[in-house]
Amino acid sequence: MAVTSISQRKAHKAHFGAPSSVRRILMSAPLSKELRAEHGVRSIPIRKDDEVKIVRGTYKGREGRINTSNRKNFRVFVEGVSRDKGNGATVPIPVSASNVVITKIKMDKDRTALLKRKSTKKGEDVEMK
Repeated sequence: MAVTSISQRKAHKAHFGAPSSVRRILMSAPLSKELRAEHGVRSIPIRKDDEVKIVRGTYKGREGRINTSNRKNFRVFVEGVSRDKGNGATVPIPVSASNVVITKIKMDKDRTALLKRKSTKKGEDVEMK
């Protein structure tokens, strides 16, 4: 998505017609203040097993682990955020990735490399100015 357009039609098509690899980036969430200070990064793509806090909407203030990330609908499912149906079944409630803040990152080698790469970019920008 290097070339962008001011056309609403084209922007809408680019967003909702995006491949999974681009949707991953679109489903980024900001880091908590502590993590932001620790890693020097503002936001990262959200993934399963990250711990998050919901900061907007009906379920504001709830915390939990990401059970599932649904890239098709741009939603994540947080552990403990569910509703009981009339027949007694519990269904998870989808939450937009932009409405959560990551409080604990599930680290692996790829995540470590991503954080290192993003923070060094930021460091270089500061030195150039």
